[in-house]
Amino acid sequence: MDYVMRSVRAEEWPLARQLRLEALQDPAAPVAFLESYEEARGRPDSFWQDRTASAAEGRYVRQFVAESPEGEWVGTVTVLIERPDDDVRFGEAAEVDQAHLVGVFVRPEARGAGVTDALFRVAVDWAWSLSAPRLERVRLYVHENNPRAAAFYRRFGFVPSGQRTPMPGERGEWELEYVIERG
Repeated sequence: MDYVMRSVRAEEWPLARQLRLEALQDPAAPVAFLESYEEARGRPDSFWQDRTASAAEGRYVRQFVAESPEGEWVGTVTVLIERPDDDVRFGEAAEVDQAHLVGVFVRPEARGAGVTDALFRVAVDWAWSLSAPRLERVRLYVHENNPRAAAFYRRFGFVPSGQRTPMPGERGEWELEYVIERG
């Protein structure tokens, strides 16, 4: 695998926008993302500029991308740092300082090539490297009807915590929390 895993740069917001819109058109998008393609496509450039700048420079959010030898982005994951006194973005409130992985996407042509593993390694390693705050766990949510993602998360070392949260809207579906505790 000749892909480079790295943080986004603020000026790369058009690429971040493009990859997000592509992710939201993936057949798995309805069970993988809370945002729709239409919502994301309608956001102004300033939204994408701010979002990418925060994910490039922020202490409490970091977006990683997988870049092919030709410079094409083929995957991404974002790490959000959550603290017990933070507002809840999704799911249960943090009881400890923790990381929350969101926005996981790998282009179909790069799946099965180790890209997702490499993205998760860099994201989880970055989370564990923080000293202030020192994180106690990394979590993510997976839709109950997304067995492919759940299998990957278990293989990577995440385990179901037993917590679940309803999907937004009136669909009657659940997101299941998976965690890795600091060892």
